[in-house]
Amino acid sequence: MIKSIHLANEGPYDATGASIQDLKCINFFFGPNGSGKTTISRVISDSQIFPNCNLIWAGGSPLETCVYNKDFVENHFDAESSIKGIYTFGKNIEVNEKIGTLTQEAEQMNAKLTRWRSTLCGEDGVSGKVGERKTLVEQFVEDVWSAKRQMNDLNAAFTGLNNNKQRFYEKYLLEASSNASTLRDIAELREEADMVYSDSLTKAAPLPVQDGSEVLGLEDETILKKIIVGKEDVDIAALIEKLGNSDWVQSGRQYFEQLEGQCPFCQQKTDADFRQSLEAYFDDSYIADLSAVDNLLANYLKASSDLLEAYRTPDIIESSYLNRELLEQDVAALELLFTRNIELIQAKKTEPSVPVTLLDAAAKIARVKAQVTQANRKIAEKNNTIDNLASRKAELTSQIWRRPLEDSKSVYNRHRKKNEDLGSAIMSLQNKIDSETNNLQAKRKEIVENEQKITSIKPTINSINEHLKSFGFTNFHLVESTNSGFYEIEREDGRDAKRTLSEGEKSFITFLYFYHLIDGSFSSSGSTTDKVVVFDDPVSSLDADILFIVCNLIKTVFAKMRSDESPVKQAFVFTHNIYFHKEVTFDKNRNATKAKQDETFWIVRKTSQRSELENFEDNPIKSSYELLWREVRRKPPSYTNIQNVMRRILEHYFKFYGGVTPDNIVDKFDGKDKMICGTLLSWVNDGSHFASDDLYMACEPGQVDRYLNVFQKIFEESGHAGHFSMMMGDDYVALPGEQSE
Repeated sequence: MIKSIHLANEGPYDATGASIQDLKCINFFFGPNGSGKTTISRVISDSQIFPNCNLIWAGGSPLETCVYNKDFVENHFDAESSIKGIYTFGKNIEVNEKIGTLTQEAEQMNAKLTRWRSTLCGEDGVSGKVGERKTLVEQFVEDVWSAKRQMNDLNAAFTGLNNNKQRFYEKYLLEASSNASTLRDIAELREEADMVYSDSLTKAAPLPVQDGSEVLGLEDETILKKIIVGKEDVDIAALIEKLGNSDWVQSGRQYFEQLEGQCPFCQQKTDADFRQSLEAYFDDSYIADLSAVDNLLANYLKASSDLLEAYRTPDIIESSYLNRELLEQDVAALELLFTRNIELIQAKKTEPSVPVTLLDAAAKIARVKAQVTQANRKIAEKNNTIDNLASRKAELTSQIWRRPLEDSKSVYNRHRKKNEDLGSAIMSLQNKIDSETNNLQAKRKEIVENEQKITSIKPTINSINEHLKSFGFTNFHLVESTNSGFYEIEREDGRDAKRTLSEGEKSFITFLYFYHLIDGSFSSSGSTTDKVVVFDDPVSSLDADILFIVCNLIKTVFAKMRSDESPVKQAFVFTHNIYFHKEVTFDKNRNATKAKQDETFWIVRKTSQRSELENFEDNPIKSSYELLWREVRRKPPSYTNIQNVMRRILEHYFKFYGGVTPDNIVDKFDGKDKMICGTLLSWVNDGSHFASDDLYMACEPGQVDRYLNVFQKIFEESGHAGHFSMMMGDDYVALPGEQSE
């Protein structure tokens, strides 16, 4: 059974299209010619030739479709060929019973298949377990894409996947099953990616490493710890040592020399022996030690200055591999230490007798050296990367992928478990469906074999001829053609009647032909195949009596459907004829519950440049007159037929109820409104009441309101404002300057 139909870019349906939802066993459509009814019947007949339209079948199981429309008439009753025979069952009771049993078994199999397919794909063909898995996958695609968005600055690792969620998801699944790379910190990955994925990679020279050994060696000079004093066996040595003023005496010697023998300390004149003793005390050994201190100071100044200068060259300062701020801090700290040590050496020079211990620069030199060494490791890694760029990119890409895999691990594990469970359920259902489908095909083959034993085109000939006679068509009948499996239409005298049938005769016999095809087949098998049947305007050229007969035949189809005595599982009726619609929809046993259970009612309208469909809970066609007023009340009005609708209301009311002369009404208007009034009342004068459903009179969108105002004023000027108000109901609006009742 068809659950829904979507129509677009065909006939009067535009690109936006229209949808027919929640279809049931019996579906009635009413609408004027040109509104799009036949387009629907053609889509049902073969949706494959309409690429923008589609049908949704219950359980995803399409049925055979039998469609009666103008295409059917043209295909089977053209003037150049014989009529294809319809095979129906003969009278072999035993075989008939066997076919009935086989058919019941086939229906049970088909019912199981329908249930399984519904579970697998849902009633709409896209839900069920398959839809559930599709939704699961779609959600997981969004989840992994969200994890990827956290790493958009690493897009180089996802080349070709950055704008395609589906391809990223597929790659994600592959990586999840095979990626065993080391899990690294995201900051490290980002830093390395800046280098590996760079478009301008060049090798870098290593930075010079200073070991500082020269400075460190000077710090351990023994002269720094030596107590430098004069010669001990000189007569003044005991006094100097007792006073501990060797450095004081040494510093005063320069003044002694300048005063030419006068003591710079006591101002007394000294003799030659004192000079000799003073010079003997500060002998060559003492002078050599002072010289050693001077040399140490000079060497330390140079070594420390060279080391600091080495750490301040452009290669070091401008290197991107070093932390410049940290390096400057460490070098500045080292410089302070050197300054202090120089001060200590200078103090040793001033007071040679005082031992000095320099500050240890090893730790601070090591800190600076470590930074340079670390930078050189980075340089070496970069150079190695350049030498092995392809493999390094692959390795880094794998490591970057490891990050979103880890971040979405819990989500992936839940998804995999649910996906595996759904996959198992889907496979199980599909296996059942495949197996039962094979069983059903075998059962249908057995049905065909039995049908071929008893089917014939002759029972159809007899039945159609009986119908023709009973309804008064006695001057032509069907006969079996000389071409096996075909019919001919003959007059009583044996002449071919096909070319000379009237429109009414042709319409009626084509309908009878289709009516018998419903329970038959064009081949010697297939009579019991489930079908969807469509009746598209079957009474266009029939008089009232035959129209009533056609209605009853169609209602017979409905009765057989409801009693499960027919292969027809769903029916559609399309018409523009109000009388036919009222007759074919009449059901004295209908109640609200029944209507909701197995019937739908639709109105098809052409508005402006497109067709629309409106669904109703019960039959919307109460009477032709009420239907016309419903079109007037409709918002927005149909620009294509509103003028004709207003004309037909005025004709119907004033000709049969109002008793008002149209000319008197026209005289009550002036200017353009008078012209509009005249056009609206023109049909009243020519006696064409309800002349033609097919007459097309368009009204420009900008004129609609003016036509509606004139239409309302016609009732008011003729004294029938109360009728207008009653028919408009809640939509009634008084004209400007008028008072509503």
